[in-house]
Amino acid sequence: MTDSNQPPGHSPASMREAVLEHARTIGFDLVGLTPLGPPPDAERFASWLDRGRHGSMGYLERARSVTLDPRSQWPEGKTLLVVGLGHSRDAIELAGGGRIARYAAGRDYHNVAGKMLQRLRRVLVREGLAAPGSAFVDATPILERSHAAAAGIGTASKAANLLEPRFGPWFFLGELILDIDLEPTEHAPRVASCGSCTACIDACPTAAIVAPGEVDARRCISYSTIEHRGLVPHELRERTEGWAFGCDVCSEVCPWGSRAPDLAARFGTRPEFSEDAPEGAVLVSMLTGDAGEDDQDREARHAERWRGSPLRRPRREGLARNAAIALGTRPTERGREGLIAALEGDRSAVVRAAAAWALSHGHGGDQGVRDALDRALDREVDPEAQADMRTSRDRAR
Repeated sequence: MTDSNQPPGHSPASMREAVLEHARTIGFDLVGLTPLGPPPDAERFASWLDRGRHGSMGYLERARSVTLDPRSQWPEGKTLLVVGLGHSRDAIELAGGGRIARYAAGRDYHNVAGKMLQRLRRVLVREGLAAPGSAFVDATPILERSHAAAAGIGTASKAANLLEPRFGPWFFLGELILDIDLEPTEHAPRVASCGSCTACIDACPTAAIVAPGEVDARRCISYSTIEHRGLVPHELRERTEGWAFGCDVCSEVCPWGSRAPDLAARFGTRPEFSEDAPEGAVLVSMLTGDAGEDDQDREARHAERWRGSPLRRPRREGLARNAAIALGTRPTERGREGLIAALEGDRSAVVRAAAAWALSHGHGGDQGVRDALDRALDREVDPEAQADMRTSRDRAR
């Protein structure tokens, strides 16, 4: 550390300990420091992009240069403070068999962890430990898992997440860029490696883990239900196993996460995901509950309904599409009625096509379904949706 970067009255060692202690006092479970620079996995990330495994997430390609060396955007940055916040809880089973990722059951982690990071930044500035810098929670071009592993927070797993003894894979990451040089916290990892375990690779419903530590997003249920816009490939739909938002399979089978504490109270649980909801009601509500007169109206309804929740991310069309596919893999009478309504009246061609697939897959033998599909095909004006519906109808069992 240079003398010009050191606030008066602070030694490098005392500054380092003060920064780490402030992060713990704010409430972060895991804290670490690493020099700001190219992430250790920079070359692997570049290769992953080159092979197109980011799917339609074009923002990753556009931010390639910054991700590969964040100093290109933050030239004054010297140290990256990495923090972790546990979010482990019991699985979320929707009435009727649908599922959502555990982290999405309560308040949006971007808001919770983000506010904590902003408080931490204000404290560090007030104490003279850092100038105003940048704080991030999963929303900026930083290869955070690679940096976090370098800071000693966790060990990379075969599912491409991080493992930590107490929380397993169940923790969020955040970062704060500091303009001061601090000694790194890297140390021997408490989780040595995955060893010979291949539980996550074996359990992935869509074979998205194409090699240890490498996920092809195009086959990943989390990507398909959150990031991807438009139609989901037919070959993936029946493998989604009822997931309407995200997927936890690789984390659920990981031995390191089996003893993680129940932290549901930390983020709360939305009433929609209570066990008292009628069978199929939640998925049907996701499918039909935000329908409106026009695109702007239904997006506004969706945003208001899921205010403060990660489920805003896929937008109205994406969440309704996901719910339709989930209803097709977990058929119920209530679900069939909702799917017919969506097929006949939803303004989104993507949702209509998803409803057609779900009816074919889950209710192909039900009286009247084949006729409903034929009528939908006759009136469909979107060429891509029409072709998708025809494929679904022809595969009806």
